[in-house]
Amino acid sequence: MPQLDAFDWRLLDALQQDASLTNGALAERVGLSASQVSRRRQALEGAGVIRGYRALIDPEAIGLSVTVFIHVALNTHSRDNARRFRDLVKLTPAVLEAHALTGEADYMLKVAVGDLKELARLVNEVLLPHESVARVRSEIALETLKEPGLLPLAMA
Repeated sequence: MPQLDAFDWRLLDALQQDASLTNGALAERVGLSASQVSRRRQALEGAGVIRGYRALIDPEAIGLSVTVFIHVALNTHSRDNARRFRDLVKLTPAVLEAHALTGEADYMLKVAVGDLKELARLVNEVLLPHESVARVRSEIALETLKEPGLLPLAMA
């Protein structure tokens, strides 16, 4: 990880709050010139500290009103089986997040679907029939209390 100074931390904080800010607007918030902000931003992107930018879209506004957490247990614990499951996750657009876990389940998926029928299709036609999967348990989110999570930055 590159050494970050106070200006870098302020830049990261400002971008995390609003990635659409121009270099000029960032410069005002950070206390540098727009050209210095541009150079620092490019350096942070090049170093992989900033991985990308995206718009936050309201899922319900585009018909994805059901958020589900799916716990998946693999049928065998081998490198090939884990790779097959990871490939499946990458090819499944409804999967928003996927995490390898300790404990009873091997993976937890965060999924966005339009309705319960779509969830049933995902579980019964995509996940359960897949050769790598042994068991699936799903939990439907009733309410989202906080999203997205901004990283707690250790401001220097």
